[in-house]
Amino acid sequence: MSDLIHMPWLARRLTVIESTDPTLVGVSGTVQDETSRTIRVMTENGPLTLAKDVIRFTIGDEEIDGAIVTQRPEDRINRRYRRT
Repeated sequence: MSDLIHMPWLARRLTVIESTDPTLVGVSGTVQDETSRTIRVMTENGPLTLAKDVIRFTIGDEEIDGAIVTQRPEDRINRRYRRT
């Protein structure tokens, strides 16, 4: 796991690669805001709020399981994660 999981994600490009909701797969856009449970993304069709716990996404070359990053961004930055 790279250090990207510990960095702020604002203004980065996010792409959903897997989801329990099939309509979310392939959604991509720029991260506008992040809370403990959601990520707000500006897509071509406007802003969209995604629940972290139902998506697996990429930011840059890093693949991230949203279920393991369900905490506030300021808490996520200093947290230690298991390598998968």
